[in-house]
Amino acid sequence: MSKPIKNILVKLIVGAGQAAPSPPVGPALGSKGIKAIDFCKEFNARTASYQPGTPVPVYITIKPDRSFNFEMKSPPTGYLLLKSLGKEKGMGQPNVKTAAGTLGEISLKHVYEIAKIKKSDGRHSTLEMNNIVKSVVGVAKSMGINVVP
Repeated sequence: MSKPIKNILVKLIVGAGQAAPSPPVGPALGSKGIKAIDFCKEFNARTASYQPGTPVPVYITIKPDRSFNFEMKSPPTGYLLLKSLGKEKGMGQPNVKTAAGTLGEISLKHVYEIAKIKKSDGRHSTLEMNNIVKSVVGVAKSMGINVVP
């Protein structure tokens, strides 16, 4: 008996509007028998409204007949927090209890706006807004960002 052929799932993080058949997109899709240029054209068209370079997680489902479809997620929470602060990266040794251990401060209003962006994501659509805000605050603290009311 032969095994039933299943769909293959490929997870990538690609900059908005910057998908190209070069690594990491080309090798990840080429090894599965998909033409990377077809994915790149469709992905770049769908992300035209995003700011160029914004990292967008994408889940590509490759069917046995070598057709594919993909689902885009919202940008990572850490990226959105750093973008709101205007910083490039988080603290190496975060400690929000001391001024030297913090990257900066962010208001609860900004946290709520980030939570609204995350709520639009398919995975988070069923969660309550309160839980998403708590999650964003947790990520902020782990990065050394102090959340103020």
